[in-house]
Amino acid sequence: MASHNTPRSRTLILMRHGKSAYPEGVADHDRPLAPRGRRQAAMAGDWLRATQPPVDAVLCSTAVRTRDTLDETGVAAPTTFTEALYGAYPAQVLAEIAQTDASVRTLLVVGHDPGMPSTALDLAGNPDTGDAASMREKFPTSALAVLTVPCSWAELTSSAASLTRFHVPR
Repeated sequence: MASHNTPRSRTLILMRHGKSAYPEGVADHDRPLAPRGRRQAAMAGDWLRATQPPVDAVLCSTAVRTRDTLDETGVAAPTTFTEALYGAYPAQVLAEIAQTDASVRTLLVVGHDPGMPSTALDLAGNPDTGDAASMREKFPTSALAVLTVPCSWAELTSSAASLTRFHVPR
């Protein structure tokens, strides 16, 4: 992936949380990962380390299942937990990304459906081919959309990035 990057470009990785459990009496925000979700997230972390540049920073929803997902990936970059990613749509996700320090070259965002798939499609300009078509059809738990961002985080807008990979760890 790095070979496609220009000196100014950045890598944005949007990840949906792993499969969550549905314990009775537990509020949505507090739902933990199911055992399958823990396995998926660990596989996602292995894939990230094997195929992507090292993650410099993480934005993560405050929900328990997103925190658990991040823990299981083994990604140990500086992390900002933000309530704004819980239930967020593209405009809110982009507003959070825009606050990322300019020195960050690779950013991982761990969030939810519909925020992660909607933001990935929005940034890539909603293409209907290849990985984008697969992503549009289904963005399952623990899926990762990798985008090349040709500008600063603060300048990132709709259709400004290109989708380089869509990966579903199984």
